[in-house]
Amino acid sequence: MTGTDPARKGGAAELFDAIGAGYEEAFGRPPMVNAAVRDLIEVLPPGSRVLDLGSGTGRPVAADLAAAGHRVTGLDVSAEMVRIAREQVPDADFVHTDLRQWHSEPSSWDAVCAFFPFLQMPRADTEAALADIAGWLAPGGRLALVTVPSDVEDVPVEFLGHRIHVTSFSAGALLERVRAAGLVVTETRSETFAPDQPGAEAEEHLLISARKPG
Repeated sequence: MTGTDPARKGGAAELFDAIGAGYEEAFGRPPMVNAAVRDLIEVLPPGSRVLDLGSGTGRPVAADLAAAGHRVTGLDVSAEMVRIAREQVPDADFVHTDLRQWHSEPSSWDAVCAFFPFLQMPRADTEAALADIAGWLAPGGRLALVTVPSDVEDVPVEFLGHRIHVTSFSAGALLERVRAAGLVVTETRSETFAPDQPGAEAEEHLLISARKPG
C-alpha cells in the first residue's frame, strides 16, 4: 500500500474525517477556486450537470453552483465531509466514494470540478482519472482543475496538524496530461495563497481550464 492510498493511516479519508469543518475554516475561498467557479457560472447553460470531485464541505463550490441553478453532484472519500456537505448544501447531491472507484455514463456531465482531489493519489491514478473525466464530459463540456503544482511524489508533509504524503506534477507535466486525456486547455492561471491558519505556509495554486472538443 502506498502513502497515497486513502486506506493507509494518514490517507485522504482519515485525514479529512479528522479535519472536518476545520478545512473550510482554514482555506475558506481560495481565489483560484473562486475564479474557476465564477468562470463556470458565466459559461454554463442554466441547469447544467456539474460533477465536483473532492467536494469537501460543499462550500463554496457546490453551494455557489447550486445557487446559480445547476445540478451538482459532489464526490468525497471522507464520510465526515459528505455529512457536512449534505447539511450545508441541501440543493446538491453528495456521494461518499473514492473517485477512482466511481463510474458514470459517457458524456453525462456538462462540467467537472477537480479542486485539489489528486494530491494524495499516485500519478498513474491521476492520469487515469483525467481520462475518465474526459469520457464523462459531454462534447463541449468543461473541466476546471485547481492544484498545488510541484514535482513531488509520496513526500511527507504537515497539513493542518496532520502528517500526510503528497504527490503532484509540475505545471508543465500536468498540462501535458490534461491534453493527453483528450482535452483542450483554454486557460491557465497561477497565484500564491496563504491559508488562514497559524503556522500554515503559503502555497502556489494553479488553475487549469479545459474543454472537451465537440
